[in-house]
Amino acid sequence: MGLVIDTSALIALERVGADWPEALGRFSSEPIAVPAVVYGELLVGVALAKHRTRAAQRRARIDALVAVTGVVDFEAAIAERWAELFAVLSRRGRLIPSNDLAVAATARHLDFGVMVGPAAERHFHAVPGLTVVPIGT
Repeated sequence: MGLVIDTSALIALERVGADWPEALGRFSSEPIAVPAVVYGELLVGVALAKHRTRAAQRRARIDALVAVTGVVDFEAAIAERWAELFAVLSRRGRLIPSNDLAVAATARHLDFGVMVGPAAERHFHAVPGLTVVPIGT
């Protein structure tokens, strides 16, 4: 089973100084993909960097990651999955943050699990049929 990577897993890896592509390769022998919304969240870190040097370092990390994983576009089929999951979770009274719902919809569309930070992002467990893999750092 492949994995889509949530921003929380990348933050956990960054906090311990790990090289993203190298560290992810150790955690999974399966394909790893970056959802478009995660790519966008990572770029916010570039935009909010207080110094150009830090922004350039963040951008280089992101570029190295997507060179290996690619970015999965939020296309019509994933939007349909997002809407289905939103409806199911809404009926259950268990909505999750929209960006995380986009990550989950991408994973479900690809028939992948989702890799999350050590806190396991509990709300991902509310998504029916989604395999949640907490990263161990």
